[in-house]
Amino acid sequence: MSPEPWRNLTAYTRGRYISYEVTNETVKTWIHVFSFSQFQAHLPVMVLLLNNTATQVTEFLMICFPGMQDTQHWLSVVLAPLLILALGANFVLLLTIQQETSLHEPMYYLLAILSMLDIILCLTVIPKVLLIFWFNMKTISFAGCFLQMFIMNTFLPMESSTFLVMAYDRYVAICYPLRYPSIITEKFVIYAAIFIVFRNLLATLPTPVLAARLNYCASNVVENCICANISVAKLSCGDIHLNKLYQFVSVWCLLGSDLVLILLSYCFILRAVMRLQSGGAATKALSTCGSHLILILFFYTLLLVFIFTNKARKKVPSEVPILLNVLHHLIPPALNPIVYGVRTQEIKQGIIKILKYQF
Repeated sequence: MSPEPWRNLTAYTRGRYISYEVTNETVKTWIHVFSFSQFQAHLPVMVLLLNNTATQVTEFLMICFPGMQDTQHWLSVVLAPLLILALGANFVLLLTIQQETSLHEPMYYLLAILSMLDIILCLTVIPKVLLIFWFNMKTISFAGCFLQMFIMNTFLPMESSTFLVMAYDRYVAICYPLRYPSIITEKFVIYAAIFIVFRNLLATLPTPVLAARLNYCASNVVENCICANISVAKLSCGDIHLNKLYQFVSVWCLLGSDLVLILLSYCFILRAVMRLQSGGAATKALSTCGSHLILILFFYTLLLVFIFTNKARKKVPSEVPILLNVLHHLIPPALNPIVYGVRTQEIKQGIIKILKYQF
């Protein structure tokens, strides 16, 4: 129920009498016309009744871009092709790594993990957005909303952690090339996958749990295309300071620590490359990190822009952070396999070989 229980009541002054139109069905049975003194006497009882008979939210209504209701469907012209590109490119990359025995190495296994995370994030967010644009299917169940929130809050940090493990892989390959085969093994990839899953699962699970425990008894209209934590939590009747605090701490602890460690690893890589006497060797060493570095810079740049834009809501239109949030679940998944496919010779040759075999 709203903190102001009389928000749903409309008053009309008719001389010394006040008439109230009540939206709550139970209260409609009350006498509608009181003298002002009678209204004051019954006010506490009616407030209590309204609080006790509030309807609990069973589904949410997502309106995407509040200021673009008539034109937002045109965004699907961009989102739909990007979704097809992201899914197609990642499935081709996974098929290539699975089919080509020459790609059965730890570095490519890590890339396969990244592709699987990208596919899950795409399928969790973008199809629902397109359904809203095309068929006006704005409703989402209570359980479905928090499931989407859980997947987004868990798999996005998993992707960040995967970039961290890949940065460590490049660090060992360049700084300790002779020890690389003994350090980066298939067992290492298994341990890394366990680390990626459990670290982020345990750290992000409280976010949807804290949001789901709130009492949703007022509006169910989410001014977003997705069930983002704060967009949903602010619809509740309770205190959401803990939700905001935990999201802030978890995001900066997970993604922030990953970014710091990635930058640190590339500082060591750059120092090792600068010590190489041969210019050709230095160029080759940097080339092996090029694809990874491009994707990391794009991933974190887009994420930081979204975070700071979201914090500056009063200075930017509300549609901007919503659009950036949607694009962050689509553009990196579309870009990752393409960059690796173009810049990594082994993957490029594997894709060409599979395409020739199929067609």
